Formats: sequence, C-alpha cells, structure tokens
Amino acid sequence: MAVRIDPTARYLKTHEWARRDGDEIVCGISDHAQAAMNDLVYVELPRVGATYEAGQAFAVVESVKAASDVYMPVSGTITAVNTLLERAPDTINRDPYQAGWIARIKPNNLDDFETLMDAEAYAQFLKEEGLDSEIH
Repeated sequence: MAVRIDPTARYLKTHEWARRDGDEIVCGISDHAQAAMNDLVYVELPRVGATYEAGQAFAVVESVKAASDVYMPVSGTITAVNTLLERAPDTINRDPYQAGWIARIKPNNLDDFETLMDAEAYAQFLKEEGLDSEIH
C-alpha cells in the first residue's frame, strides 16, 4: 500500500510534516511514520510556551512496539497542542495530516518553513528509501 503525502505540507527527513497556517506552523508525523509505528498508544505532548530549535525532539509517539521522538520542523515556540491525542493517540493513525496534528508553532523565522522538503521532494526521498507514495 502506498504512503499518502499531503501536497500542502512540507516534510523533514525524519518523517514529520509541517503546514503554514497564517503566521504559525502546524505539524505532526507523516503517514509513513504512523504506518511504521503501527498502532499508537501514547503521545507525549510538549508544553505550550516551550521553545525548541529546528531538529530538536519536542514530542514522543509510542506504539506497542516502539517509541519515537518527534522533531521540530522549524525553531520556535509551541503555541498549542492537540490534547485529543492524550486520550485518543490512534487519531494519528486514522488521520495524520488533519485531526492527528501534534502542535502549533510560532516560528522564530517563518522563512525557515521554505527550506523544508515539498511534497514532490518528499515523494522522491521515500522512493530512494524504497517506499511507494501517493501525493493527494
């Protein structure tokens, strides 16, 4: 089965997605990441108001078989977290790009968003990793 890619998002090589929403960034883990983790049972959310550098771990997703750090797409401050994930972490499995978002970030520099991989570049990256993907 092909991995879904949101054409409106940007991506990290560590399989996080980020999407601009006004002057903030909404982010989560990609369809590939949630599928690789399998059934998510726990999400450790960051604290609202915490600041992180791009590439720094800011959250943790955990399945019955593994735990994985989630990395910041850009440097900035957490402005909101998806508290639904505390009681329904499997929301990420069902809808990683919409209902399964993890955090909203006020970036230090909004231009940093443009340095992330677009959907086509991420699809190529997945292909190089031996994975099929579909942008939709």
